[in-house]
Amino acid sequence: MTSADAGAVTIVPGRRPQRADARRNYEKLLAVARDAFAENSAVTLEEIARRAHVGIGTLYRHFPNRPALLEGIYVEQVEELCRSARELAEVLAPWDALVAWLHRYVGYVGTKRALAEQLTAAVGAPTAVFGQCRQALFGDGEPLLTRAQDSGVVRKDVTFEEVVRMVSGITMATFTEEGQMERVLDIALDGLRTR
Repeated sequence: MTSADAGAVTIVPGRRPQRADARRNYEKLLAVARDAFAENSAVTLEEIARRAHVGIGTLYRHFPNRPALLEGIYVEQVEELCRSARELAEVLAPWDALVAWLHRYVGYVGTKRALAEQLTAAVGAPTAVFGQCRQALFGDGEPLLTRAQDSGVVRKDVTFEEVVRMVSGITMATFTEEGQMERVLDIALDGLRTR
C-alpha cells in the first residue's frame, strides 16, 4: 500500500478491487468512462470497454450496470477532492489552502452536476452515495475553513455550509469570458477575509 492509498477516503467501503491488475483495470475504466461521458452522455458501456482496451466482461465485473459506473466516477471525483483538501492543508498557508481548494471545488461542482443528473436519471432517485459524498466533502473541506478562521485570516461568523452555498451559486451563473468565473469567485472569497 502506498502512502497515497493509506490516506485515501473510502466513501463506499469494499468497492475497489484489491489485486493490482484488477485495481489497474478499475482505475483505467473510471478514467476512460469519465472522459467518454464528458464527450457524450449516451456513450455505451461497450464503447467504454473498447476505449479502455478491456473486454466487456471486465467492465461488468467492476461495474454491473451503467448507474454503478456513473456512481464510481462520482465517488472517485469526491475522493480526489477530499484528498486534495488534506494535501493543501499540509503545504499551504491557511488562506491559500482554503482558496486553492474552493477553486478545485468549483471545477468539481460543474462535473458533479452533470454526473448527478445522469445517475439520478439512470436509477430514478438520488442514491445514498450522494449523502455519503457530501459528508466526506464537509469532513475534509470544513477543517480548511476552521484552520483559516483559527489563524485569524477568515471571519469567524461564516459557516462552511454558507461558503459552499456561495461557491455553488457562482457555478450556476453564466459566464461569457475565459477566466471570468474564477475572477468572480476570488471577489466573493475576498469577502470572507477578516478586516
